[in-house]
Amino acid sequence: MATILVVDDNHMLRAVMKRRLTRAGFDVSLATNGAEGVEAARAELPDLILMDMTMPVMDGWAATRALRDDSSTRHIPILAFTAHPMSGAESPLAVGCDGHVSKPFEFPKLLEMIDRLLQRGAHSDAGG
Repeated sequence: MATILVVDDNHMLRAVMKRRLTRAGFDVSLATNGAEGVEAARAELPDLILMDMTMPVMDGWAATRALRDDSSTRHIPILAFTAHPMSGAESPLAVGCDGHVSKPFEFPKLLEMIDRLLQRGAHSDAGG
């Protein structure tokens, strides 16, 4: 069973994501800010990270950069959550995220993105 780390400062969103992702068959870990998220990712090595980009303590931008700079976590797919449309240099993809979901989002579409990223990761692990 794949493990997903949800990093978001919104308590309600974390609770909803944990419940829905658990029902969808995932193990779910939670972190309330980017610093906790980086620490949890290094300790747990989840299969995928859902990262809010705007949080206190350490935002998703800095957390993503830290995870990409660490050889133990750089392979983990990161899916950014953002309430603001971004592109180009402002895009979560520019700092190393593998995709992004705009808030509010539709859960079935989120699951499709998660499945796609997890399958891609399995293929790249098998090939390398």
